[in-house]
Amino acid sequence: MKRFAFALVALSLSPSIAAASSQSALVGQADKALSDDRIAWDFVEGITTEVGPRMAGTEAEARGRAWAVNWLKAHGFANVAIEPFDMQTWVRGEERASVTAPFAQPMRITALGRSASTGPDGIEAEVIHFPSYADLKDASPGSLAGKIAFISHDMKPTQDGSGYGFAGPARWTGPSLASSKGAIATVIRSVGTENHRTPHTGGTTFAEGVTPIPAGAISNPDADNLERIFARAGDRPVRVKLVLTPRDMGTTQSGNVVGEIVGRNPSLPPVLLACHLDSWDLGTGAVDDGAGCAIIAAAALHVARAGQPLRTIRVLFAGAEETGLWGSAAYAAAHKDEPMAVGLESDFGADRIWRFDSNFRQSNPSLHTKIARAVARFGVANGMQEATGGADLNIVREQKSAIVDLQQDGTHYFDLHHTPDDTLDKIDPLQLRQNVAVWTQVVAILADEAGPIKGTNLEEDVTPR
Repeated sequence: MKRFAFALVALSLSPSIAAASSQSALVGQADKALSDDRIAWDFVEGITTEVGPRMAGTEAEARGRAWAVNWLKAHGFANVAIEPFDMQTWVRGEERASVTAPFAQPMRITALGRSASTGPDGIEAEVIHFPSYADLKDASPGSLAGKIAFISHDMKPTQDGSGYGFAGPARWTGPSLASSKGAIATVIRSVGTENHRTPHTGGTTFAEGVTPIPAGAISNPDADNLERIFARAGDRPVRVKLVLTPRDMGTTQSGNVVGEIVGRNPSLPPVLLACHLDSWDLGTGAVDDGAGCAIIAAAALHVARAGQPLRTIRVLFAGAEETGLWGSAAYAAAHKDEPMAVGLESDFGADRIWRFDSNFRQSNPSLHTKIARAVARFGVANGMQEATGGADLNIVREQKSAIVDLQQDGTHYFDLHHTPDDTLDKIDPLQLRQNVAVWTQVVAILADEAGPIKGTNLEEDVTPR
C-alpha cells in the first residue's frame, strides 16, 4: 500500500518535474547565448564576407538566397526552401552633384530608390530651399517649374527610432510632392543622424499620375553647407548640377527563404520569426539586416538545442524589403490560408534590446507577464506600447494574430542606416549576443504555449526601416 501510494505521488509529480527540467534547459540555453553564442556572428560575418550587398532583384540578392539556404541546411533546419516572386527592379548608376553658383563646389549624393535619371549629361537648375516638408506642401502649384527642390529638415537620434517618422516623409514622398508642383529634380538632406560625408539612400514613391523625377540625398555635412550657401547668397540664385543615372531593369525575380524547427505538434499554428535578407548596395548589409537574420536563426537553434518545442518555429528571410516590401506581400499572399500563432521581426540593427512589447497585454496578460519576467534578467523593460510588428510581418497583421516587438536601442542605428558605413565592424558582438539571448528566451516561451495567444493587433501600415 505504501509502495502504491508512493507510485501515485511519483506519477503526479513527473509532469511538473519534466516541465521544470525543460524550463531549466531553456533558461540555460538563453544564458549560454549571452555568454558564448557564435551562431549569429557566423551568419552575419559569413553573408557579408561571401556575398556582400544584396540589392533587391539582382544577381547579388540571388547569391544571398543561395548562401542562406546552404547555411540553414548546414545548421539542421527542416523544410528549407526558396519561395520565388517577381518584382520591378531598380539599380543605381553614376552619382554626382555640385553647386555651380554662387559658390562652386562638389557635394556627396546618392540616388533614392525609384529615382528617375537625369541622363548622362545631367541637369543644372536653380534650387529652391524648403526648410521642412511642410514648407514644400505649402508651395503653390507650378511654382517649382524648371527648378530643383531642396528639403533640409534634419533627423534627431532617439532610442526608439521615432525621429524617423518625422524626417522620413522628405524621402518617402518629398520627390513626388515636388514633382507635382513642377520641380525637375529633388535633393534632400539625408535621413540619418551622423555627420559623416556618407549620404543615406532609401526608397521613394511617386504618386499615381505624378511624373518620376531625379531624386537624391546629400550627406548631412553637405546639407549644412548648402544651407549656409543659401544664407550667404542673398538675392543671388543658388544653382546645382546633378548627374544621376539609375535604371529600371523591368521585371526580375526575387524570393523569400524559409526554414523550420519542426515542433512536437506541427498542427498548431507556428511561431514566425522574420527579417529581410536583401540590403541596399552602398554597404554590405551587416546592420540592415544581416544582423536581424542572424539573431532570429540563432535563437531558433538555441531553442531547438534545449529540446523539441511544442510549436514549429519558422524563420522567414524576406526578399526585396528595401524597395517596397515585395517579399512581405508575396509571403502573405502565398500563405494567407495558413494561420500564424505569433510574429516577431528583427530589423533594427544589432544594439541591445531594452524593451518588450506585445499586442496581448490585455488579451493574454498571463503570457505577457511571463515573458516580461523572463527577460528582465537581461535588462529588458516591460513596455506599455502595443506591438505592431516589423515590415515583413504583413501576414500576421492581416490575420490579426499575436505580435511581439523586442525593441532595440536605436540611438545610433540611423548613423549607419542605408549608408556605405553599414559594415560588419559596426556590430558589437556583446550586444549581438544579448539580442540572441533575449530572443531565445521569448521564442522558447511562445513555442511552448499550448493555448491560443489571442493577439488583438489591427492591420496597419508599417514603414520599412
